[in-house]
Amino acid sequence: MTKETATKEEVTLNGKVLSGVVTSDKMDKTVVVEVQRYFKHAKYQKFIKEKKKYKAHDETNEYKTGDKVTIQETKPIAKSKYFVVSGMQDATNATNK
Repeated sequence: MTKETATKEEVTLNGKVLSGVVTSDKMDKTVVVEVQRYFKHAKYQKFIKEKKKYKAHDETNEYKTGDKVTIQETKPIAKSKYFVVSGMQDATNATNK
């Protein structure tokens, strides 16, 4: 058996895939992504919007505030950073808020 080194594109990550908007890009190699989910309350049957912020790894610092991105869960990179930015979504929808 030979070991082959896998590039970033070949590695398939298992875990949650979320989409949201970059709210901060001030840190080096890290962006803060705000993810919004819309769900029905179990007891009261009311629909609720919930927002949560995740820190995600951005190796090349290419994503800026306002970009709509997809993040993928991975092993912990830092104390509070356990997501990686996997790509950008529609650029047209990110500018039209």
